[in-house]
Amino acid sequence: MALFGTIGAVAGGLGALVVAPAALTAAGFTSAGIAAGSFAASLMSTTAVASGGGVAAGSVVAVLQSVGAAGVSAATAVASSAAGAAAGVVLSAVANSTGAP
Repeated sequence: MALFGTIGAVAGGLGALVVAPAALTAAGFTSAGIAAGSFAASLMSTTAVASGGGVAAGSVVAVLQSVGAAGVSAATAVASSAAGAAAGVVLSAVANSTGAP
């Protein structure tokens, strides 16, 4: 079980570190701003309409765009890797306890 837990932790940690920035870009939160016609543009529009015409600083859209534009800080990279690693360990333990391959 320790081997599979370790593999799950490494895969989860690396996955979170690599997949999160790629997922943000794919959703439309890019370094050049929110991409026209993307999910991010739709989310921004919905947020602006709901708040009376603007997107508030600190809102989900603002934070995601900030990360999409500037990348993630070292602290955020460590935190997302740790969360991914923890998820990998949990999923590995569940798979081991249920006999899943």
